Amino acid sequence: MKKLWATTGINIILAGFLVFLLFYYEGPGHATKTGGETAGGETASAEKAEEIASTSCMSCHGENFKGGAGPALDKIGSKYAQNDIENIIKNGKGAMPGGVITPEEAKIVAEWLAQKK
Repeated sequence: MKKLWATTGINIILAGFLVFLLFYYEGPGHATKTGGETAGGETASAEKAEEIASTSCMSCHGENFKGGAGPALDKIGSKYAQNDIENIIKNGKGAMPGGVITPEEAKIVAEWLAQKK
């Protein structure tokens, strides 16, 4: 009898979790756009760029992109144009390997980094 109650309780919890995932969870990086902006006022692409860079670049370029094993990126836009940054991300430069992120992500991140001056 106890086993039946435990199994039923677990099934109810799993069903509730499934309902949540199906109807409410919108996934990471999902942004509700209103005139090209999210509710927080930042553009969705800037949020996505920051998310990509935080997960893929911060380990080498340091916290807040102030430098680490790789050079600082916090003012990289004053040194390189967007196309140059995108090219470096795609092909690598020095100790940085190319292809760390997808070409689509490289374009988003390069646009974001080019604004850092």
